[in-house]
Amino acid sequence: MLQSRHSLCGLGLSLMIATLSAQAAGLTSEHKAFGKTNDGTPVEQYILRNSHGMQATVITYGATLQALQVPDKHGKLDDIVLGFDDVQGYQKGTAYFGATIGRFGNRLADGAFELDGKRYQVPQNDKTNALHGGTQGFDKKVWKAKETKDKDSVGVTLTYLSADGEMGFPGNLTTEVTYRLTDSNELRIDYKASTDKPTVLNLTNHSYFNLAGAGNGDILKQVATLHASHYTPVTAKLIPTGELAPVAGTPMDFTKPTAIGQHIKADHPQLKFAEEKQGGFDFNWALDTKGDVSKLAAEVSDPQSGRHLQLFTNEPGVQFYTSNFLDGTVKGKGGKVYPHWGAFTLETQHYPDSPNQPNFPSTRLDPGQTYTQSVVLKFSAK
Repeated sequence: MLQSRHSLCGLGLSLMIATLSAQAAGLTSEHKAFGKTNDGTPVEQYILRNSHGMQATVITYGATLQALQVPDKHGKLDDIVLGFDDVQGYQKGTAYFGATIGRFGNRLADGAFELDGKRYQVPQNDKTNALHGGTQGFDKKVWKAKETKDKDSVGVTLTYLSADGEMGFPGNLTTEVTYRLTDSNELRIDYKASTDKPTVLNLTNHSYFNLAGAGNGDILKQVATLHASHYTPVTAKLIPTGELAPVAGTPMDFTKPTAIGQHIKADHPQLKFAEEKQGGFDFNWALDTKGDVSKLAAEVSDPQSGRHLQLFTNEPGVQFYTSNFLDGTVKGKGGKVYPHWGAFTLETQHYPDSPNQPNFPSTRLDPGQTYTQSVVLKFSAK
């Protein structure tokens, strides 16, 4: 009993020291109500701040990054991610703005896969495909949340238990997502998951970025670099062919800094598959970083604001998507209209349709294993 008390005192002291250290570094957090879902479930909002004014806002609906205030070269703050001001906006929308995606991010051909000789069917919500986990993926769930602090960051950890058979996937799956903000203007997203039956898993975050500010025009003059010499070509149904094709000599070559709009309208058969032939990028790039989170995977800069985003991940791929569906009819936060090509995503992931592609890195997760993923978004301005 005495030992337990000592342990509790030590734990309390460690937590207090971590909290004081975070506050001393200018890191603070708060949480408040963010309304209710249509069925009356309360949704909470967690706001993380650092000493430079950077602010990350996360809501428990969809474990969603709802807002991200980042300073430009003059120190002016802008919200650089697309989203809505209320829960109903997210419930009505189908764009996955800022959401945690699961169980399986990206597409599954025919919404189906086999595991240990058994076929599993996921609801088809992208014509004949299953997209982002089916009709009721993790983006549509209200997660449990708690604030976290350590000496270097302030954050929020969100947890969701997906029952065996939910959306057709096997196994009771416990998933944990932690958002952490540092005083170095880094937003880190860490994922952890475990299952009690063999299953497949491919988690990602679906934030749409516009470094000039959400709703402030298109992203065609923003400059992207993807450290990937290959990508996964797709069929007309946007399902990978199974090939890893070189980007050299194609519009998919972002190995050197390239304006996003430079080749977005190029006469290339792959580009014509995107969004009912309206064109644009919506592909998985096979990263050259080989799962090393310390190596730079991608970066984007905005010449006008001076904002610069660097992405680090231990995932093998990233989906670079130029919000091809936006057409100026979607109104987001503050009533701002989101125009065509008004944002881009960098969805860290295993490759699309991996369970049906034997040559792709495996997305299988077995009991006793722990799924982990780390993403670092580092911001600067000059």
